[in-house]
Amino acid sequence: MTPWTHAQTGYSAEARRRDAGTAYLPQVGAWLQRLTPGVLLAGAVVAAAFALRQLPGMGVLSPMILSIMLGMAFHNAVGTPAAARAGVAFSARTLLRLGIVLLGLQLTASQLMQVGAAGLAILVLCVVSTFAVTVRLGRLLGVEPRLAELIAGGTSICGASAIVATNTVTEAPEEDVAYALASITLFGSIAMFVYPLLQGLLDLSPASYGLWAGASIHEVAQVVGATFQAGQQAGEAGTIAKLSRVMMLAPMIMGLGLIAARRRGSCTGAGQAKAPGRPGVPWFVLGFVAVVILNSIVPIPADARAVAGVATTVLLSMALAALGLEASIGKLRAKGTRPLLLGGLATLFIAGYSLALVKALAT
Repeated sequence: MTPWTHAQTGYSAEARRRDAGTAYLPQVGAWLQRLTPGVLLAGAVVAAAFALRQLPGMGVLSPMILSIMLGMAFHNAVGTPAAARAGVAFSARTLLRLGIVLLGLQLTASQLMQVGAAGLAILVLCVVSTFAVTVRLGRLLGVEPRLAELIAGGTSICGASAIVATNTVTEAPEEDVAYALASITLFGSIAMFVYPLLQGLLDLSPASYGLWAGASIHEVAQVVGATFQAGQQAGEAGTIAKLSRVMMLAPMIMGLGLIAARRRGSCTGAGQAKAPGRPGVPWFVLGFVAVVILNSIVPIPADARAVAGVATTVLLSMALAALGLEASIGKLRAKGTRPLLLGGLATLFIAGYSLALVKALAT
């Protein structure tokens, strides 16, 4: 081959790469243009949620809960524009997964060490038992399995974050997610006000009370509200226990993913080959674990961690706002009261079971 041919070949390859890049840019621009209206709408809902929290008495509700409530109100009163659908779907799925990955920056392995062996055993037993019992009660009450799994995830681990993470595997309708969040918000808020009244009656030390609250109350904010009323020691113990409980989100999602893959693989007709299930370990769960490990090894400045915390809350709030923008109140009402009963029974179970474990193992 002559030098001229080499030069010609090199020029042709470079030209092809350049042409491919030039053709790709309009596709990216069209993709961004398609997503922008829905992302901006979800962002506006989140901004309204943060503003609403400044009103007296509204601070007890997390931005995530308020975001889905406002999103549902907008969708059912005005209607989500068709132009916003793609961006809303992107916010409900991709931004959710990014938020869960960033959640790992709020957790370290040293927090598990502070809980201790007995405390860790209590947390693991509470999570596993509550999830299994809630799913079983859901079957007995006739609650749809996917909705029961969402309530089980929110009750056993960490409220809203666990519900939306569980739904990445469960793939329940938006109305199921909204119902589960409403249940968790209601019973977690009740617990936040009732638990401080019970500390003296149950003769719990500040550390034991904090562990009990952290092991059983649904949302991190609710745990903080319930435990710091009993003093600094109880508040710190409760917060650490709750964050350690959040760490169990990753193995729970992995387990649910494997179960879901097995279900999909077995749900085929007679004589048909089994369809392969989707991977049991979603990429964002691996990202969550990797970020926790990184945060445990590399010292991250407090300011950077604070910024990441705000970003996590915003991303998860946008995901929930998007879910609200797709949820119908009419379909929510059609679910009836049995899922709400399930949420109440699950809350009573984790409260009583964790209390018995704390009395037996940590006092």
